[in-house]
Amino acid sequence: MGRAVTVATCALNQWALDFEGNLERIFRSIVIAKSKGARYRLGPELEICGYGCSDHYYESDTLLHSFQVLEKLLESPATQDIICDVGMPVLHRNVRYNCRVIFLNKKILLIRPKISLANAGNYRELRWFTPWSKARHVEEYFLPRIIQEVTGQETVPFGDAVLATKDTCLGAEICEELWAPNSPHIEMGLDGVEIFTNSSGSHHVLRKAHARVDLVNSATAKNGGIYILANQKGCDGDRLYYDGCAMISMNGETVAQGSQFSLDDVEVLVATLDLEDVRSYRAEISSRNLAASKVKPYPRVKVNFALSCPDDLAVPTCMPIQWRHHSPEEEISLGPACWLWDYLRRSKQAGFLLPLSGGIDSSATACIVYSMCHQVCLAVKNGNADVLADARRIVNDETYIPEDPQEFCKRVLTTCYMASENSSQDTCNRAKLLAEQIGSYHINLNIDAAVKAVVGIFSVVTGRTPQFSVRGGSSRESLALQNVQARIRMVLAYLFAQLTLWARGMPGGLLVLGSANVDESLRGYLTKYDCSSADINPIGGISKTDLKNFIQYCIENFQLTALRSIMSAPPTAELEPLVDGQVAQTDEADMGMTYAELSIYGKLRKIGKAGPYSMFCKLINLWKEIFTPREVASKVKHFFRMYSVNRHKMTTLTPSYHAENYSPDDNRFDLRPFLYNTSWSWQFGCIDKQVN
Repeated sequence: MGRAVTVATCALNQWALDFEGNLERIFRSIVIAKSKGARYRLGPELEICGYGCSDHYYESDTLLHSFQVLEKLLESPATQDIICDVGMPVLHRNVRYNCRVIFLNKKILLIRPKISLANAGNYRELRWFTPWSKARHVEEYFLPRIIQEVTGQETVPFGDAVLATKDTCLGAEICEELWAPNSPHIEMGLDGVEIFTNSSGSHHVLRKAHARVDLVNSATAKNGGIYILANQKGCDGDRLYYDGCAMISMNGETVAQGSQFSLDDVEVLVATLDLEDVRSYRAEISSRNLAASKVKPYPRVKVNFALSCPDDLAVPTCMPIQWRHHSPEEEISLGPACWLWDYLRRSKQAGFLLPLSGGIDSSATACIVYSMCHQVCLAVKNGNADVLADARRIVNDETYIPEDPQEFCKRVLTTCYMASENSSQDTCNRAKLLAEQIGSYHINLNIDAAVKAVVGIFSVVTGRTPQFSVRGGSSRESLALQNVQARIRMVLAYLFAQLTLWARGMPGGLLVLGSANVDESLRGYLTKYDCSSADINPIGGISKTDLKNFIQYCIENFQLTALRSIMSAPPTAELEPLVDGQVAQTDEADMGMTYAELSIYGKLRKIGKAGPYSMFCKLINLWKEIFTPREVASKVKHFFRMYSVNRHKMTTLTPSYHAENYSPDDNRFDLRPFLYNTSWSWQFGCIDKQVN
């Protein structure tokens, strides 16, 4: 009697609409799974076309090419004698569904459509797909001719069913269904399903991984069973980084853990588990067994195949392990670094250009690129041929081997300090020292001539010359002069990104990196179309508080001592004149609020769904020891005035790595107006009434 089943799950770095590459990675995962003895292989959600196709799901081409890939998988010898579970969009009776297609030996066993669609935050599945609403119901699906010719089947089961093999019963969930309050695994488990599968397209958010792990383990803690989770990994074409964490759990305990961040395009986890452990675990849970006796049964698709072998008494089974979570600082070091690597190699550019100011934000961005260089060298050392091939193409050297992170950083990162008459020698020195320690190719330049030329044009046309406020000018004049400096830096950043390698006799161009953090973006404390305008921004979803902790992490782990003086210096834009050679302008004074306060405002506004009045009500309790109600009211009003006045800047925000759930990203995560009545008269009136 077979009792030891060997199953495989994987994390694949799929790319939206890269059907050829996606097929190759799926094949590779199946081959690895079979080589390790697996009889079942689970892949990520929508892995054939890539999860992030967005409005391309509307196109018939996406459906056609997905079936063409499925055809290749079905007819390949590599997929024989293993149950393969792949994800793709399917049109059934003119309705588009997000589906699992499960097949064995050139026969499709079941097409299982997604029941609960993800439609919050970054997810918009209801825009493209319809949820399957017919519980425990199966219909006939008429296969396209190209599939019929391979399988010999005209129709296959389509709907909410489970698979009954010779030795066990398997039921599928798809991503969001694990997070739903009425997850299918509950009723499936009561109906005798012993192995639950979940194909996910779940992206990284700081401090989120434990929630996913807890959900998987709790799914089988109360009901018993084996839970297998697959996930996408990498940047598949937009702001999100899918963070792997493929895992296998049994009876509430993790037995196999995949990596959260890595440069491996294909990662396969295989575990051998004893079905009798599931059965004995369930046997003593009387409440579960009473509920099971009343459950409505699922349709079962009979499969003439076993996941175990008849004589398996000597087969060793996997034991529980302790899940190892990354600290938030490690997540910042690794997640955005992997995202940058995917973006760099897939955009076919030759590296990055970063305006390096000597402040915390741009320094943190430089450190993330340096971490990327560490990851590349480590991957090559561990024999990753894909990473080596990409690195050689990026540096245009077919014999190159990246071994030293500093040396590789010099090839792929150009940093540029753009001084003006308002810049201090301190920030110049800090930027230069950090560039030396990480190894970047560093440029020092002065923008004063360009600033004077632009202001000179205005003076010639109008006959007026604006002045800084410290020299007698109005606040409007001072702000305009600051913005000119900031915008000229953006223009120069793109000029040097396009032509620096040309000037050095090297091919290719550079991607411009932005370095505005999530708090500054929320407050609008940035110049529209300045150096916050870039190609991509690895820290745009990370708070100032977390970035400071990350800087400390880099001091300790990368031995970047230059960061000590950067950490101790007050954040400043250095756009106003110096006073006695020293910086007089600071960010927090300019903003009228601290970065710590900004993080609180951001979380209450987005995660807490608080408008001005609700935010005031929450903060008078949170801050009752440090501020009077009137002071709290003043702070809340100031935040909402500044937020609403500057919201238009979010419409042009550089695509940023999504890492924080209070991100103000206007693209699809934080959908708000950008023309507000900034007086908030009714809302502020309610606050004033409570204050009085």
